[in-house]
Amino acid sequence: MRNKLPEARHHRLIYLLNVAQRRLQRWMAAQPSSEVTPAQAGLLFILGKQDGVLMGEAGAALDMGPAGISGLVDRSAAAKLVERRADRDDGRAWRVWLTPKGRNVLSQAKSDAAAVNAALTEGFTSAEIDIVARWLTSIREKFPRDTARDTEE
Repeated sequence: MRNKLPEARHHRLIYLLNVAQRRLQRWMAAQPSSEVTPAQAGLLFILGKQDGVLMGEAGAALDMGPAGISGLVDRSAAAKLVERRADRDDGRAWRVWLTPKGRNVLSQAKSDAAAVNAALTEGFTSAEIDIVARWLTSIREKFPRDTARDTEE
């Protein structure tokens, strides 16, 4: 996995990724217009594309295990953003649906995300951002989820 080219430099990528993620999450959560956490916004984005998804599907899309998505849906339901309904075909499965409040908050979350994405890409060319996006996407492929740990979340 190591880049052995002589011109490759040590960039402390693990550290930089962790710091960037924490700073961005804290900044986003502190915004006065933010009614939701970044995780809740992610759930709303998924439901905005396909309302009524199975909880497991939402969890997979957000890279969360069963306990993680269950807690997120619980918090989002308590905030009246979503509601959980039993699946018509499988009584053991649950689907998640946007509420009217969730639809309004989704609209604001989309606007907020567009502004954050604009700030993140400022000063970089489209080609540079394409490389960053490709690199970040490759992390998922190089380090797949440990599904055995999902039951422990």
